Amino acid sequence: MSLLCDTRLPAIQLVTVCKSYPSAAGSVPVLRDVSLLLQKQALTAVMGPSGSGKTTLLNCAAGLDQPDSGKVILGATDLATCSERELTVIRRQRVGFVFQQFNLLPMLTAYENVALPLRLQRGRVPRNLVTEALRQVGLEDKARQRPAQLSGGQQQRVAIARTLVGEPEIVFADEPTGSLDRRSGRQIMGLLRDTVDRAGRTVAMVTHDPVAAAYADRVVFLSDGRVVGQLDHPTADKVAQQLSMWDQ
Repeated sequence: MSLLCDTRLPAIQLVTVCKSYPSAAGSVPVLRDVSLLLQKQALTAVMGPSGSGKTTLLNCAAGLDQPDSGKVILGATDLATCSERELTVIRRQRVGFVFQQFNLLPMLTAYENVALPLRLQRGRVPRNLVTEALRQVGLEDKARQRPAQLSGGQQQRVAIARTLVGEPEIVFADEPTGSLDRRSGRQIMGLLRDTVDRAGRTVAMVTHDPVAAAYADRVVFLSDGRVVGQLDHPTADKVAQQLSMWDQ
């Protein structure tokens, strides 16, 4: 595992990253020479048309997928130099994930779902950490309920608690409000914003929703596998205007 010793480095650096996937017609490029810095203690939203490479970018940044060329550097760690075992440790201990479909285990209670990462990491589960994680997302009173007994917004809040209980350096969120109503979506974005502002963590999020993107510190726009623009201090109107430009 190669370490780059500079405490001022951003949370993640992507350096001329390329990624293609095979198809019946041949190799299909998805990311084309993407270079990008994701700052620490900030919320970055990634947006673009369907097929622009948003989820692939997130997967490469998180170490879930390996680029064909280029570098991905997480903190001070060059992921290209890591073994599969080291990558597994990184994904388990240093990064967290929030998905559109929640990915909760239906047979487990909210408490048990949140406790699962600690059980995998340590083999033991400090009850106070799980209870505090549920309290932070406003669901301490739902600890004994299973996912089917919870609303979609509540399930996503359990998923966020499950992610935060492991105290990751960076949280990757792929369309975290995509299957929620507007009110629940605002609650989820408020929680992710608090994760940055109060807990000092870093969040990288893929979204199609300008309202969700307005919670970010910066929005990165992708089109055809390339970074085509960035917007600091976004508003929903400014994001929508930018998206309309790239859609033309």
